[in-house]
Amino acid sequence: MRFRRLCAAVLLAALLPVPAPASAAATTCEDVYTPVQFGLIRQTMYGRLCVPQGAKTVQVLVPGGTYTSGYWDIPVEGETRSVTRAMNRAGIATMAVDRIGSGKSTKPLSILVDVPNQAEAVHQVIQKLRPRFAKVLVGGHSIGSAIAMAEAGRYRDVDGVLVTGMTHQWDYIRAVPALTNLIPALIDPKLSLRGLDVGYLTTAPGTRYDMFHAPGPNVPTVIDLDEATKDVVSAGEFVTTALMSNLVLPVSALIDVPVMTVQTSADYFCGTPPLGADCSSAQALVASEKPFYPKAPRVDGFVVNGYGHVFNFDTKAATGYHSAVIRWQRGL
Repeated sequence: MRFRRLCAAVLLAALLPVPAPASAAATTCEDVYTPVQFGLIRQTMYGRLCVPQGAKTVQVLVPGGTYTSGYWDIPVEGETRSVTRAMNRAGIATMAVDRIGSGKSTKPLSILVDVPNQAEAVHQVIQKLRPRFAKVLVGGHSIGSAIAMAEAGRYRDVDGVLVTGMTHQWDYIRAVPALTNLIPALIDPKLSLRGLDVGYLTTAPGTRYDMFHAPGPNVPTVIDLDEATKDVVSAGEFVTTALMSNLVLPVSALIDVPVMTVQTSADYFCGTPPLGADCSSAQALVASEKPFYPKAPRVDGFVVNGYGHVFNFDTKAATGYHSAVIRWQRGL
């Protein structure tokens, strides 16, 4: 009798549906198109909003030049390269946006597309999210970091700032030659069909590995995806990034909330000061960057090694980098 009951119990357990992991089942994602004032005109900023059940914090993530919101959720080899999914599994909501002029956002004349106007647009996205979340963080990569810093410094409406792929000391000896890989999007075989004006730029075909990934591994599936999904950046974004984060009074001097800086030692923004920040360790990076955030109550750092500028593509970096950002966010 006991044996029959045991067999029946085992059979019943086998027939019952197995629930999906809570982190996978509880996150809902949606496409959001936010009407924004962009300087003197109205535009629409696209974002992908993913919210784990019960999330009280949201990260608004801004990609760098020639990238879209997809930079934060790279679909190669599962989820190992996805910042948004790592944050969602940790219970943190994410809103990855396309900068105005790129991706699914609207595309005004390039002369209007600069860091201050992008920051204004991101600010309005944050205002729409604020009533729903107790904490709002803004983060970026490269030019997206300049936009995040400008938004936080000017509007002071966030609880923390994540800065990746951007420091205040640049190695111009390496950075300037890399910029020679940029061409007008209107002559690019892939992007010319968009009909963008000459002020929108992209990378010349076949240059993305050397410009963005080296010295990381040259993985064909990764580089092919990067080339296939490349987008644009405006000349104005480059100029205002330099002016607002490096050459004139850095806008970061106005930031009065905690900052997390994540950099890769192989990047154009790392080196021997003043030609790059000191990225020899997390402690050295913080010491090098902290003077540019005089009002920030704390500055934390994390250093990735062995990959180039777009280190979201690096599976080796992902575990430590993602965990460091999650720990920093939970400590706010």
